[in-house]
Amino acid sequence: MEYRKLTLDEIAQLGRQNCRAQNWTLIEVPVDFIPQYIHQTHFSGQIRLGKFQKTFMLPGGVPKHSGISNATLHNCEIGDNVLIENVHGAIANYRIGANTHIQNVGSLVADGQSSFGNGVKVTVLNEAGGMEIKIQDQLSAPVAYMLAIFRHRPSFLEKMEAMIDHYVQQQMSVYGEIGRDVQILHTTSIKNVKIGNSARIEGAARLENGSINSNEHDPVFIGHQVIAEDFIISSGACVDSGAILSRCFVGQTCHLGRSFSAMDSLFFSNCHAENGEAVSVFAGPFTATHHKSTLLIAGMFSFLNAGSGSNQSNHRYKSGPVHYGIFERGVKLASDSYVLYPARIGAFSLVMGRHYQSPDTSDFPFSYLIEEKEETLLIPGVNLKTVGLARDAEKFPKRDCRKDPHLLDPIRFEVLTPYTVQKMLRGIEISKEFQNQNGTPEFYVYSGCKIPASAVQKGIDLYSLAIRKYLGEITGNQTDKSFLNQTESSSWMDLSGLILPQSQVEKFIEAIETGQISTIAKMHEMLAGFHQNYACYEWNFIRNIKGLSDHWEQIIADGKSAAAILAQEIQKDREKENQLIKKSYGNTSF
Repeated sequence: MEYRKLTLDEIAQLGRQNCRAQNWTLIEVPVDFIPQYIHQTHFSGQIRLGKFQKTFMLPGGVPKHSGISNATLHNCEIGDNVLIENVHGAIANYRIGANTHIQNVGSLVADGQSSFGNGVKVTVLNEAGGMEIKIQDQLSAPVAYMLAIFRHRPSFLEKMEAMIDHYVQQQMSVYGEIGRDVQILHTTSIKNVKIGNSARIEGAARLENGSINSNEHDPVFIGHQVIAEDFIISSGACVDSGAILSRCFVGQTCHLGRSFSAMDSLFFSNCHAENGEAVSVFAGPFTATHHKSTLLIAGMFSFLNAGSGSNQSNHRYKSGPVHYGIFERGVKLASDSYVLYPARIGAFSLVMGRHYQSPDTSDFPFSYLIEEKEETLLIPGVNLKTVGLARDAEKFPKRDCRKDPHLLDPIRFEVLTPYTVQKMLRGIEISKEFQNQNGTPEFYVYSGCKIPASAVQKGIDLYSLAIRKYLGEITGNQTDKSFLNQTESSSWMDLSGLILPQSQVEKFIEAIETGQISTIAKMHEMLAGFHQNYACYEWNFIRNIKGLSDHWEQIIADGKSAAAILAQEIQKDREKENQLIKKSYGNTSF
């Protein structure tokens, strides 16, 4: 667009409309500028104004023509058809996109050089420090996982930090940015915040040093009484109703609200957190906590459901809050549950009661952890036959609300994967070692847990059924039975949603260490390629399972038989639940 200086007639008209300027010659306007929609405005510094030709329709059907009234603008660039009204302090050092509506705000200021939340160090897991992650706009769950966990690879961490630092430097500016079609209403204070297209901020109390990465595909909403400092909020997210954030990354389509507070925490895609509190938390995709009495602290979670009053402790009152816990995907924390760190809980397990012995049940997924006389009772595999697990398998893909075409987190939703299968195979191996011991004990002691002898064979049987079901289903869906010219080790990893063979993770790390990948964009491209090749890696994994024959028809038939048996067990569990409902509510149909 071509710009010009104000004419003397335009300056005179603006003066009659109670406008003032420190220096009228520093104001630039479009060639066809009309000054009639600017009133009671004070200008200072370099100012560039757009056209004011559009009428906004406010709630209740109230029309408002674009323009500026009752405001102070300093070093600002205003796009076309912007409506600015009632700025009680000032708008300073901001570039504001077209069709944006700003009304009843205290101050909107960029003050000095800022990276807008990029590069902020978040102290996850170890609350005392040592596992910090620098957040940035494009942070993904698997990258954050590696940054937190692979502290034994200093060269990898050094190269990753250099990439992040380079990106942070690219974001540095003395000007804040507000995109197109943004609404900022009834908000008290915004300082050093970058705001993307189509964002809506209504009633926020204070936003400082952050990025709101909204876009037209998946807008961000920031609601009433929200306080956020040193943050990044991704597309589609909603932060509302008095949420308080300090040094936090909020992933795509996360929902944080109802006075939820979080410090030094990461929330990745589709997390939902209300009422409670999070400190030094790594919340992988679909982490959910809804209750006022729930504290999540110094833990790594994904696909988690935290019950009312669930709590963890990272402080043994000796060396400080240095301990942390890893809850593998799909864990449920029952109401009033408690886990003393360090601890690791196996995938898709249920934790009930209080657990003080720092259990490690990672090789026994799908289990129940039950408190009995201040000891942890481990019941292997029992969750495989529950209706709750069946419901989880269906609900997570349906609850992925991301609309942004650029997805930050690659996520596998399956319950049975090479990752959980390798864990079950290890669980069977350990269980058989128990059975080969001399004597007939009532319990076996394992990694901070007691396993009832009566539950060991049942666990083996359930794991075997699940593995047979998995092998049959994948084999039946595989049209090409040829073997690729590579072998995938039986060791797989769950990088907070992205499930990969360890060999591919090592390939990624080496690409970073050797400089083959030197930009964040290339890094995401490589991870996306791994994600797309999951089916190939999975098929190689199946072909390398020890003792697996090439009699595909038999494998498929065994899988169908195992699936039918598990389905019967799940139906029994569903019927138990229905009987409880009928007992409580009569014959009402649910």
